[in-house]
Amino acid sequence: MSDSLVEIKGLRKSFGRHRVLRGVDLSIDTGSSVVLLGPNGAGKTTLLRILSTLSRPTSGQVMVAGVDVTSNPEGIRQYLGLVGHAPLLYDDLTAAENLEFYARLYGMKQADARIDELLRRVGLYNRRKDPVRTYSRGMVQRMAIARALLHNPPILLLDEPDTGLDPQAAEMMTDLLREIGGSERTLLMTTHHLERGLDLADRVVILNGGTLVYDAAASELSYEDLRPLYDKYVGTVAT
Repeated sequence: MSDSLVEIKGLRKSFGRHRVLRGVDLSIDTGSSVVLLGPNGAGKTTLLRILSTLSRPTSGQVMVAGVDVTSNPEGIRQYLGLVGHAPLLYDDLTAAENLEFYARLYGMKQADARIDELLRRVGLYNRRKDPVRTYSRGMVQRMAIARALLHNPPILLLDEPDTGLDPQAAEMMTDLLREIGGSERTLLMTTHHLERGLDLADRVVILNGGTLVYDAAASELSYEDLRPLYDKYVGTVAT
C-alpha cells in the first residue's frame, strides 16, 4: 500500500443546479490524522459520504487504497469505518448484540474476543449487556466508534463526532480518537470545534463553498493562529 491512502482529484458534486463540491484535490497519507474544518454547507459531509461510497461524485476521481470508489465500491468498504450523524445502532439491542449483528454482516467468525476488546477500549464493557437506548449521548458515540472499528479498517471517517456532547464526554471522545489513531490507522474528521480538531490532527484542511481554501500541517499552527485564519477564510462560525 502506498503512502497516499486516499487520492481525490477534481472532485465535483452537484444536486441539481446546486454545486456542493467544486473541484476538490486532496491527498491523505497512511497513518495521518486530518481534520476538515468549515461552516455548515461547505461540503464536508458530502465529501465524507462520497469517500464512504454512500454518494457518487458528479465528476472527478476518488481512490482509496488504489481502488476507485465509483467503479468498485464493494472493494473499498473493507478499508473504511464511518461514524456519521446517525450512530447506526439498534436501541433495543445491547452493546454486545449490536456488535454481534455487525460482525455477521462483515462475515466475521468467532468475533467474541474482538467485541470484548472493543467494548473495553471504548469504556463500555461493564455496560455491554444494557440496551443502547439506556446510554448517554457520549456513550452512544463511543459505541458508534466501536461499531466502525469492528472489522479493523485502516481508514476511519468521522463526521462531527463531538456534536451534542458535554465537555466531559467530548474530552473522553478526544482521548479515544487520539488512542485509536496512529501509524496503522488514518483518521479524517470533520468538526466545528477548532481547538479540539487541532489537538487531534497532524494536518488541518479548511473547506468553504465546496473548495479547499487552506491546508497546513498542524505542527505549524497554534489555536491562536488557527482562529484568525479560519475567520479570514470562512468567517466567525466555529467555536
